[in-house]
Amino acid sequence: MGLRPPPALAGLLVGALVLGACDEAERPRAPAASSSSPTPSTTTSAPPSPSEKPPPSYSSWELGAHPLPLRPDGLGEMRRTPPSLRERRYPTVDRLPPPDDGRFHATVDPVTPEIRGRSTWRPACPVPLDGLRYVTVSFRGLDGAAHTGELIVAAGEAGAVVSVFRALYAAGFPIEEMRLPSTRDLEAHPTGDGNNTAAFVCRPAVGAGSWSAHAYGLAVDINPFMNPYSRGDVVLPELASSYLRRDWRRPGMIGPDSPAVREFARIGWSWGGAWRGLKDYQHFSATGR
Repeated sequence: MGLRPPPALAGLLVGALVLGACDEAERPRAPAASSSSPTPSTTTSAPPSPSEKPPPSYSSWELGAHPLPLRPDGLGEMRRTPPSLRERRYPTVDRLPPPDDGRFHATVDPVTPEIRGRSTWRPACPVPLDGLRYVTVSFRGLDGAAHTGELIVAAGEAGAVVSVFRALYAAGFPIEEMRLPSTRDLEAHPTGDGNNTAAFVCRPAVGAGSWSAHAYGLAVDINPFMNPYSRGDVVLPELASSYLRRDWRRPGMIGPDSPAVREFARIGWSWGGAWRGLKDYQHFSATGR
């Protein structure tokens, strides 16, 4: 979904935040020629095993290029998942230098003026800047490579959140993108294809009379497209309905046995995929909402 809360559904979506290669078959070495035979060795292609399935090609859908018609509630029109996104796979664009040694790295720092300018923080937000921390962590992309992501989280939870992403990195759990949500994201017309992993976003839950857990830096959404929000006829992001099939496990999805669920539970955070009445598979929070 878009980052701004739609007027009619904002109370229901307190915890939701969406910003919103096939390899050539391996060829075996030819057997060595017998000493008694002058016949030269040859190389032949190994037939593919019927049980092996090559990884999907990168998705061809052009992200952010297809604005959706708006519903009366301010959300984009819910549509079927485009075929290229049913097994979503994109290489990660590096906005920060990736780890050069392949190991997990993390930093925890105050929110500087430059970071504040790239975020959604403003004086009216419910938490002061000194109550937040700018965090960078290593993560594995859907391309299999190591990358560096960034989050803003509550100061008191920064170390614990880093420990979760350390465990996800060790487990090889893939994340497509991890960057700071911006004010432009809040105001963007919905396209229903976002998949940014993010934490802090200064967004009031209009209609509920309170701020979202994200506005305090106390919630993290992971791979929103692969782990959508669902309630009634609403699916967010709007093109992610294919990923409501939780029995069809694809990379980046979160299930009850996922390391993400286990590690966030270890630090005392709850998972929206276990909620009753609605499902928010992307969402982890320290507040339970």
